Amino acid sequence: MKNILFATSEAVPFIKTGGLADVAGALPKYFDKRYFDIRVILPKYACMKQEWKDKMEYVTHFYMDLGYKNCYVGIMHMEYDGIQFYFIDNEYYFSGPKPYDSAPWDLEKFAFFSKAVLSVLPVIGFRPDVIHCHDWQTGLVPVYLHDSFQQNEFFWNIKTIMTIHNLKFQGVWDVKTVQDITGLSDYYFASDKLEAYKDANFLKGGIVFADAVTTVSNTYAEEIKTPFYGERLDGLMCARANSLRGIVNGIDYNIFNPETDPYITKNYNATTFRKEKVKNKIQLQKDLGLEENPKAMMIGIVSRLTDQKGFDLIAYVMDELCQDAVQIVVLGTGDERYENMFRHFDWKYHGKVSAQIYYDEAMSHRIYAASDAFLMPSLFEPCGLSQLMSLRYGTLPIVRETGGLKDTVEPFNEYEGTGTGFSFRNYNAHEMLNTVRNAERIYYDKKREWNKMVDRAMAADFSWNNSARQYEEMYNWLIGDKPE
Repeated sequence: MKNILFATSEAVPFIKTGGLADVAGALPKYFDKRYFDIRVILPKYACMKQEWKDKMEYVTHFYMDLGYKNCYVGIMHMEYDGIQFYFIDNEYYFSGPKPYDSAPWDLEKFAFFSKAVLSVLPVIGFRPDVIHCHDWQTGLVPVYLHDSFQQNEFFWNIKTIMTIHNLKFQGVWDVKTVQDITGLSDYYFASDKLEAYKDANFLKGGIVFADAVTTVSNTYAEEIKTPFYGERLDGLMCARANSLRGIVNGIDYNIFNPETDPYITKNYNATTFRKEKVKNKIQLQKDLGLEENPKAMMIGIVSRLTDQKGFDLIAYVMDELCQDAVQIVVLGTGDERYENMFRHFDWKYHGKVSAQIYYDEAMSHRIYAASDAFLMPSLFEPCGLSQLMSLRYGTLPIVRETGGLKDTVEPFNEYEGTGTGFSFRNYNAHEMLNTVRNAERIYYDKKREWNKMVDRAMAADFSWNNSARQYEEMYNWLIGDKPE
């Protein structure tokens, strides 16, 4: 049996701010239980829902040094969906209305968490073969493991993996403060270790000291070796190229299933979508005050409204796009200027554009089910989950060829009759607009081609099963033996 520990700052259903929570909460369920014992450890935040806190059981507590401080470490435990979850309890660090605050407080909080992750292992009697760390919040786990924990043979030969969900977030602050917080010696603050551009960098420490580095798509793994996508760590990513691999995220096919989804108006599947899918559109048009027309092409957008997601491109050609025979439904929150832009176009083209400037899980499912196409023109996208959900619902993605979007959406080829969506390469507003208009043309003039593409989209498999097999293979490679 191989023991694997996921160390993460968030996991569904307990706490979620982004895609990391989906990965850490869903992926462990899909491993082969005969060969892998996968457990998850995360902070016990005060802002978790009371129903989860009520179900946790107290295991024990002890005290641990962190820099100049002596800190309380409480351990709570709960089994959920067949997976053992451990929660690190410390009121001082994990109270507050949300999981993340701001530097340098967050750096101290997650330095504490990283050290606590290692400290609790002998106490709970679980010795992992691999500790799988996620994002900068756990970047110090491989560093501490390399440092003080080597005095205890319990920790010898434990391997670590650092998974980068988004290289933009690195956990950076000045060296002096981070040294005081972490209690690490000068040795660790050299340019080949934690120091980067005169600051200390948690994620860099994790990448340097981990035995393997992964990210969430093949294309992104290549992109981050270049200056444009590398967020000033491209040199390090090139240096670690031999131990860097991309494994695409999945989505939970039980939750995102148009055949059983409780949130949508009319359930459908790959055989019935031709007549049933449109009923979702008609109901959404009614509810959002759009012109009620089952034949109108509806384009959905469910996203954080930020520059990363390509909204400057949309802003540039939105007026032109609204001259076309399309309806646009937007759901999400983010930068004020994009929120206001969509509100403005909702007002200007009322009946064609609907701006829902909030976030709601049920409404997102309804948009995936109702739309004909899904627009996602990201500047960069480590993996992206929205395009996987739209494929699952037979809603064809229109994406820019970057990161996970390039790996998961096969561009339509009219001559070969292949593809599951539409894509464009350059970060250019009119190239995007031309691609949208090409999609419109196929939708209106070649409906049979369109429906065949929907068939292919709904047949694509981006469930977690696929990703879990690749992670299993990597764990086996790291631990150095093959499954029986």
